[in-house]
Amino acid sequence: MKKKRLFFGLAFLVVGLMIGLFVSIKLDIMPSVQSQISKQQSSLDIQSLSDHANSSMEDAIIKVASTSGKAVVSISSEHTEKIKAFQFGPGPGGSPFGNDENLRRFFGDFFNQIPEKEFKQSGLGSGVIISAEGYILTNAHVVGQADKITVTLSDGREFKAEVKGVDRRSDLAVIKINAKNLYVPPLGESDNLKTGQWVVAVGNPFGFAMQNPEPTVTVGVISALHRSLKTGILRSGDYNDLIQTDAAINPGNSGGPLVNLKGEVIGINVAIVSTSGGYQGMGFAIPINNAKRILANLIEGKKIAYGWLGITVQDLNDDLAKYFGLSDKDGALIAKINEDSPAQKAGLKEKDIIKQIEGISVNNVRGLINIVSKIQPGTKVKAGVLRDKRMMTFDVIVGERPQEVDEQGEDVSGPAETMQLKWRGLTVDSLTGQIAQRFRIQEKKGVIVTQVEPKSPAEDAGILPGTIIFEINKIQIDNMADYNNAVKNLKGDCLIRTQSGFVLIKDSE
Repeated sequence: MKKKRLFFGLAFLVVGLMIGLFVSIKLDIMPSVQSQISKQQSSLDIQSLSDHANSSMEDAIIKVASTSGKAVVSISSEHTEKIKAFQFGPGPGGSPFGNDENLRRFFGDFFNQIPEKEFKQSGLGSGVIISAEGYILTNAHVVGQADKITVTLSDGREFKAEVKGVDRRSDLAVIKINAKNLYVPPLGESDNLKTGQWVVAVGNPFGFAMQNPEPTVTVGVISALHRSLKTGILRSGDYNDLIQTDAAINPGNSGGPLVNLKGEVIGINVAIVSTSGGYQGMGFAIPINNAKRILANLIEGKKIAYGWLGITVQDLNDDLAKYFGLSDKDGALIAKINEDSPAQKAGLKEKDIIKQIEGISVNNVRGLINIVSKIQPGTKVKAGVLRDKRMMTFDVIVGERPQEVDEQGEDVSGPAETMQLKWRGLTVDSLTGQIAQRFRIQEKKGVIVTQVEPKSPAEDAGILPGTIIFEINKIQIDNMADYNNAVKNLKGDCLIRTQSGFVLIKDSE
């Protein structure tokens, strides 16, 4: 009996152990299996989402190409210029015949009888239809001074076009063709763009070389916003608020639209920066909101007016911010005020730092230009200005920016102070007529830097030969005598006002 009980006890124990082991294994395996199933499901979900996203983006680009492409045109322009084969007259060095009036008249009559020759200049670009009645928005530099403009639609139809309005400052123009029922893409909102946003550039790169009127579509992202380009890089104009994109833009794309994935025009392609002349990943477009502001006037052929204060301003660097006792570099420093300008009439002064216009913060020169240029001339605005570490408010009646800058200059003649004092690595001279001509300057007062010693405080401050000095530590510099008197006993850091703005030359001791 005892043996039987022992046997059943052992059997029960073995069965219990086996059941426990089975349960343990099951509990250990199930999470692993469930985890594997979960991972596979997650992988499938991610792949599905990725495929869906790729498909959605592809569909969006295809839709943009098929719709916006219908609104993009090719623009061919021609300009004829008449030039005489030989233009008689004195060159830069004067007449080759000296003061002999008879010789000048004889040879002048002879050469001036040579007929004029005509030279034709041609240009290619793109444009985007903005009205079903045939109005087209493009760049001013595409149509320029064209005598003849031909527009080719995406379906191959050709039309002669006339210029309705041109604004060279914004580099925008509107032309008109006699066509109706044209497709017009929606104009989007460029003030809310984000860096990294997908965009599509549509245009006609290299013009008619493709032998196909259908536009080219390229895709990229917005690389940056509010970019500025120096006028010398492009043409004359204001390129201070551009959209930068890596969507391929090539010669012939100018004037074409930059479009978001909704098919809305958010910019007008205007330029590329390239060492080869072709695409290198840096294209630029004018924000469409900048165009919206002036479209009505362009269509009606009216003059485009821009706000103007009549000042020369500069950004603050670390040295200037420290000199003026600022904790940051926000603001625009007034370096020069034009006579009878809106700024002068309002009481603004040189060395004032503009911090706000109508409550809008001014972070730098570019920001100030963007704010003021959009203000209607004749509007009174409040300017928040920092003067001598105190915030002040001035009422300024914004003027109209002059269309052209007066390029007439006068030589300064008379006795010059020849003694020059070496000061912090600078060698300066009087603004005589000969020196002014050499450095191609038009100023009447001040002294000009002719040499800068290497590794000197002046070089460290960024002063170059040709710099004109108007003021040193609030002392007006009109000539060499003023300069020598000013620098004779100067110590410590000195604030210099030049034609380019303010510069801080640190003490060499």
